[in-house]
Amino acid sequence: MVALLMFAAVCCAAPVGNAISAYVALKTGAQDDGGIAEGGSAADIPPRMLTAYKKAVQQVGKYVPKCQGMRWPTLAGIARVESNHAIGRNIADNGDIRPKIYGVLLNGSGAGGNTTVFPDTDGGKWDGTATGERAVGPFQFLPSTWESISKDANGDKTADPHNADDAALGAAIYLCGNGRDLTKRSQLKAAILQYNHSNAYVANVLGWIDQYTAAAKDPDLKNVPGKVRTVTEAALSQRGVPYSWGGGNAKGPSTGICCSPSGKSGASIKGFDCSGLTLYAYAKVGISLPRTAAAQAGVGQRIPASLGSDALKPGDLVFYAYAPGRDSTIYHVSIYTGSGQMINAARPGTVIRLDSVNAMSGYAGGARLL
Repeated sequence: MVALLMFAAVCCAAPVGNAISAYVALKTGAQDDGGIAEGGSAADIPPRMLTAYKKAVQQVGKYVPKCQGMRWPTLAGIARVESNHAIGRNIADNGDIRPKIYGVLLNGSGAGGNTTVFPDTDGGKWDGTATGERAVGPFQFLPSTWESISKDANGDKTADPHNADDAALGAAIYLCGNGRDLTKRSQLKAAILQYNHSNAYVANVLGWIDQYTAAAKDPDLKNVPGKVRTVTEAALSQRGVPYSWGGGNAKGPSTGICCSPSGKSGASIKGFDCSGLTLYAYAKVGISLPRTAAAQAGVGQRIPASLGSDALKPGDLVFYAYAPGRDSTIYHVSIYTGSGQMINAARPGTVIRLDSVNAMSGYAGGARLL
């Protein structure tokens, strides 16, 4: 009950709805509520990993010249599910990742979900054991697979699956196959299915790819009316500012309060929570919003969830609820920027960023104030 009262008092965030992190737990033993990159930068991806993804996109044409549509969000989607971008490891300037990332021993024991025996193929060269096989590196290649697609991407004359550059290029080559057109959804799905023959895995990776894709595009505000543009640009100008539980007001970022229902404090963080950001942006055009997400749903023209997100226009508030249709259960608000994107203060531990509208669960419609 205390947690519910706190949710009502100040808006907060919930885990990304379409993120199935069981694969991360299976491969690395680590689990995280995740997030996505902002505007093509590394809000939630270690900068050195993002560099590796982008470098691989530039290099893959040398090895698979007929491949089309390879983009860094595709590689980021795979790496997010396989290793959470190697977060928590040290990533050296040359791309070497330490400690190395090893999956479970694939000996059919059932541990970590493996039921098939994979005999050793590398004598422990890559996976550190000659007693069997296990996936390795940020993209979790089996050693046998790695030997067939490995390339030296960082110029050190060694193709190492524990190196971010080499692993990302290997993943790009593997996904490209003999020359797939990854701009076509069917071929992208086929590439991911080849990576892991599981429909749940494909859906999970596609969800992350879609979110990274949305985040990598700046919204087009050329034809947006003046006040709407002012609001949207005010919110966008805060990208990179930390999420702070209870933080933010009409003047800008402020120190938050303790504590969110997940136990994470904003008391030492200067930034915004979701309703603090919307309050700040709309203050730029003289509109004073209530402090909580649920209360903000009562302002302006309500846009029912039943109309779908296509009914939203830039500048609209976007709401998320535990029980869509019951505004009293709204837990989150953001500002729509067009093309399926929103500027979002998502949750503790993240920064303000562009997200896709489906990045949060429980879409509850919107409100138009201008």
